[in-house]
Amino acid sequence: MSVSALEAELTEDERAGLELVRETGGIHQSDFWKELDVSSRKGSRIVESLVEKELVDREETVYAGHNTYHITPTARDLEFTLLMAGDMLSPFIGEEEVDPNSDAFSQWIMNLAYEE
Repeated sequence: MSVSALEAELTEDERAGLELVRETGGIHQSDFWKELDVSSRKGSRIVESLVEKELVDREETVYAGHNTYHITPTARDLEFTLLMAGDMLSPFIGEEEVDPNSDAFSQWIMNLAYEE
């Protein structure tokens, strides 16, 4: 089932939780339910549902001296096409400094321009 089809079946609370995880890029479960203004029990149920639907990942961690979980968006939820120009990956990936006059950058821009 596609991500958009799964999202269409989410409850209002699950949708709000997924949006929070996406906006933050990752959040501790102990903060998750507080941000959503729900009980810790309801927050746990929302996270469990999103994990079962493979929309978020949950990893055990220690935060502020307490055991909790860190919730992050799943990798399939990320949009990588913005890094592509045709079949070329952006020359910015993995480089600390990119020379805007380099051939790799120029070719990537040309591919991007002629893609449409």
